[in-house]
Amino acid sequence: MISEETKINAEVISVYPDRVKISVDKLEDFKIAEESLRVGSYLKISDNENVMLIAIIENFSIEVNDKGEKKYLIEANPLGVLKDGKFIRGGDSIAIPPKKVEPATEDEINTIYCNAFSEQEKFVFSSLASNERIRIPINGNKFFNKHIAVVGSTGSGKSHTVATIIQKAVKAKNGEFQLNNSHVVIFDIHSEYKSAFPDANFIDISNLVLPYWLLNSEELEEILLETGERDNYNQSSVFRTLVTENKKKHNQGQTKIFYDSPVYFDIDEVINAINNYRNETVNSKCSDRYMIDDNTYTIIGGSTDVNSGIKMTSSERIAMYFEGEHVFHPTKNQNITKGDYADGTLDKFSIRFQSKVSQDRLSFLFGPESKTVTFEKILLQLLGYAPDNHANVTLIDLSGVPFEVLSITVSLISRIIFEYGYFYKRLRNRAKPEEKINNDIPILLVYEEAHKYVPNSDLSKYRSAKQSIERIAKEGRKYGVTLLLASQRPSEISETIFSQCNNFIAMRLTNPNDQNYVKKLLPDTLGKLIDKMPTLKAGEALLVGEAIILPSIVQIDECENPPSSNDIPFWELWKEEWKDLAITEIKAEWRK
Repeated sequence: MISEETKINAEVISVYPDRVKISVDKLEDFKIAEESLRVGSYLKISDNENVMLIAIIENFSIEVNDKGEKKYLIEANPLGVLKDGKFIRGGDSIAIPPKKVEPATEDEINTIYCNAFSEQEKFVFSSLASNERIRIPINGNKFFNKHIAVVGSTGSGKSHTVATIIQKAVKAKNGEFQLNNSHVVIFDIHSEYKSAFPDANFIDISNLVLPYWLLNSEELEEILLETGERDNYNQSSVFRTLVTENKKKHNQGQTKIFYDSPVYFDIDEVINAINNYRNETVNSKCSDRYMIDDNTYTIIGGSTDVNSGIKMTSSERIAMYFEGEHVFHPTKNQNITKGDYADGTLDKFSIRFQSKVSQDRLSFLFGPESKTVTFEKILLQLLGYAPDNHANVTLIDLSGVPFEVLSITVSLISRIIFEYGYFYKRLRNRAKPEEKINNDIPILLVYEEAHKYVPNSDLSKYRSAKQSIERIAKEGRKYGVTLLLASQRPSEISETIFSQCNNFIAMRLTNPNDQNYVKKLLPDTLGKLIDKMPTLKAGEALLVGEAIILPSIVQIDECENPPSSNDIPFWELWKEEWKDLAITEIKAEWRK
């Protein structure tokens, strides 16, 4: 504490709506015990009514008068008042001018944080950066039921922060049981979180099955159609018709089947039909007769009559084309012409279609298991309810997913989980209309390096993922599905998604575009505190949002099992003995 003998002259010399300016004679003595103040430290400013205004120091400056005497100036951002042991945001109840300025004691700062929430609500994963003895609780409900953004440059500790938050969340319990009811799905683009969650429900390219028939129209066409091609419209029209009819064929017990219905269809039968469309010929004398060479009729003298060919309605034709590829009489015969799509319209489409479906690296979408896997099995696996492994964390390793379908993969999984929340809420509301909690199994979706698949871009290859995740950002909270976006380039994330976040953990950001982007989305009341982002140490962060009593610069706790995101020690490794490369093994892994 400040002794009576010191008698420091510290006084408020000006008050503004968003800051207070304080003059101090001897700054080196203006401290608590032996701890000097710094940017981010707290002050208490009192009046005669025993009410303390709590302010956070934003900057220091020095003024020198004509006699060479120094006067220290402190600018602080007022946060709220401490009265009768309770902290209240805002400072309207403080008298002007306030009479006394002192550094806030550790007990007073602890009072601000510790009394903010009930024990049941508290969730703690950090300490105050200026005093590690002061733990910073946040409201766990307001943190997880609102969207979260974790931003920071490479090396700022972003991945460790994400790991710490999730590790502490899955360990929290209010009873004696093995697993709590936390459910987290992590999209791990760089394969770095497996070491942090060894007991997770681990999904990678080797066991991932996302059958093509669950893809919606945009996702299917994004994979199979080439945007901007001359015949794109015709290709899309044919494809939509065939997929819809094939879904009806394989789901005859259902009355409402549409192109977007998430039900099974046989992609090989659709390919058969497309190839038949490419090759078909028709009787020019009777256009509903198709010149399939199936030995049921003969062409005499190289010409046809009005009864030549197989007469079929449109639906009969499609059904027959699904069965297999047919041989058609050539147009060199008289009165035989090409079909509507036999002019080359579908040629490139068919070749690309069959190439995509047959690629080994896309077998998780189009492989044999995609025709046998059930929707129930997929959903149970994604939610951590696999029969042999119930897990709080589902870790989806995307490192082996081809980049051209990465966005679609994320889109499909996100959409399935969002729709789970939607239909589960509807089911609970119907069964228990009086129930206030409409989803008792809420889910957090963690998008690591989110700018990779939901960028601030209008390119068609990102459209499906943006639509899926933007829908969750705007509507997911109502259905018990929330987001945690982690990114080193926040300025490249879709603004629609990022602006929906209510809680921010802003770590060191060095790129000016990223700094300005984050500043634009954070509250104006932070003042100059936000300018500390470029100078934060590894593991330090500006924690702000609805879940915390007041914006704070915190030190994130170290995680128990760190993710494998540490920097490679180049200099140490370079000094070791020359190492041989297993080129053959690398090539085999490369081509998997």
